[in-house]
Amino acid sequence: MANSTRVPTFFIPHGGGPCFFMDWPGDPHMWDGMADFLRNMHTFVGEKPKAVLVISGHWMEDEFTVMTGAHPPLIYDYYGFPPHTYELTYPAPGAPALAKRIVDLLGAVDIPVKTDAKRGFDHGVFIPFKLIYPDADIPIVQLSMKTDLDPAEHLRAGAALQALRDEGVLIVGSGMSFHNMRGFSPTFTEASKRFDTWLSDSISAPAEERDALLTAWAEAPDAKLTQPYPDHLLPLMVAAGAAGDDLGRKIFEDKVMEVVVSGYVFGDKAV
Repeated sequence: MANSTRVPTFFIPHGGGPCFFMDWPGDPHMWDGMADFLRNMHTFVGEKPKAVLVISGHWMEDEFTVMTGAHPPLIYDYYGFPPHTYELTYPAPGAPALAKRIVDLLGAVDIPVKTDAKRGFDHGVFIPFKLIYPDADIPIVQLSMKTDLDPAEHLRAGAALQALRDEGVLIVGSGMSFHNMRGFSPTFTEASKRFDTWLSDSISAPAEERDALLTAWAEAPDAKLTQPYPDHLLPLMVAAGAAGDDLGRKIFEDKVMEVVVSGYVFGDKAV
């Protein structure tokens, strides 16, 4: 693929558990805006990708780890939801050849990497992708985060994978720009706005400045209120690293349970 058809990278919100496939208590329309965004995300992607690489907020290992199975199962890693949500299916194939390519790219810059042939798709993958590509006909590989959650290391890993974008691979960080499980309330509305403004401004900055800001994300306004444990923010770092010099911008914003949640793209054709 030529650079003119380079695939953008994304950081998307994946909601709460299987939220898009159930009646949410108290407000059945709470997740409608996010679901509509995910259903229409393909309009920012452009041509259908050959494969997808996802970094989810629900998989961490001591070293970056790549799933290598050809037919990954699903991991229903949510609890206390209606029985039918544990019967959801998403039979997307794996991509062992892409997994090997990821291992080679990370290894080429001396980033230690492991493989896992048994790992399945967690809900940070199959829940949003049931909306993004409902036919489940695009191969997907999942890459873990590292348990140290070092933003610089995740940016560096993303940068090492940048070449995949010219090979037709869509790189997606799947998490939540606000993720304080005790903070989905009006008490945190203003804090979520301040952090969201900082995050959006940082993502839209030139690449060198953007990477410096994201590396120091913990110094942002209300950072520890909005991300007390940043497992749902670090997928963004991989997506941003893979963006290279491409600019980022916000393409989605909603208020969910009184806090602001956003989604971002890097390198889409509209920029």
